[in-house]
Amino acid sequence: MRWLRTAFGFVAALVILFEEWGWEPLQAAIGRIAHWPPIAWLERRLAALPPYAALAVFAVPGLALLPVKLGALALITRGHAALGLLLIVAAKLIGTAIVARLFALLRPALMQLGWFARGYARWTTWKDGWLARVRASAGWQAAIRIKRRLLLAVNRWR
Repeated sequence: MRWLRTAFGFVAALVILFEEWGWEPLQAAIGRIAHWPPIAWLERRLAALPPYAALAVFAVPGLALLPVKLGALALITRGHAALGLLLIVAAKLIGTAIVARLFALLRPALMQLGWFARGYARWTTWKDGWLARVRASAGWQAAIRIKRRLLLAVNRWR
C-alpha cells in the first residue's frame, strides 16, 4: 500500500508541477487581454464579489470543462486517441489559464472563507513537500542538466 501511495503522490506531484509551470505564464497571457475594456470591466466586477459568489465563479471553469474532457474520453474510446489527447491537453491549458486568472482576481474574497484559507494552506504545504521531493529526485536532476546543456547549445548557436 505504501508504494501505491508513493506512486500516486509522485504522479500527482508531476501534475502539480505542470500547474506550477503553467500557472504564472498562462495567467499572464490571459491578463494581457485584460486591457480590452469589456474584459477589464468584467475583471473589476469579479474582484469585487463577496466570498461565496467568488467561490461559485471559481468553480465554473472546472464544471464547464468537464463535458469537454468527457467528450475527449469518448473520442479515445472510439479509436481517436490522438484527437482525444489533444482535446484533453487543450482543455487543461485553457482551464489552467482561466483558473489561474480567476484565482488572482478572487483570492482576497476566497481567503475570507476560513475553511478555504485553511484548506489552501494545507494544500500549499502538501504541494510544496511533493514538489521538493520531485525536484530532489535523480530523474528531475538529470532533466535539469539536459535542459541546461540544450540552452547552452542554443545560446552558442545564436
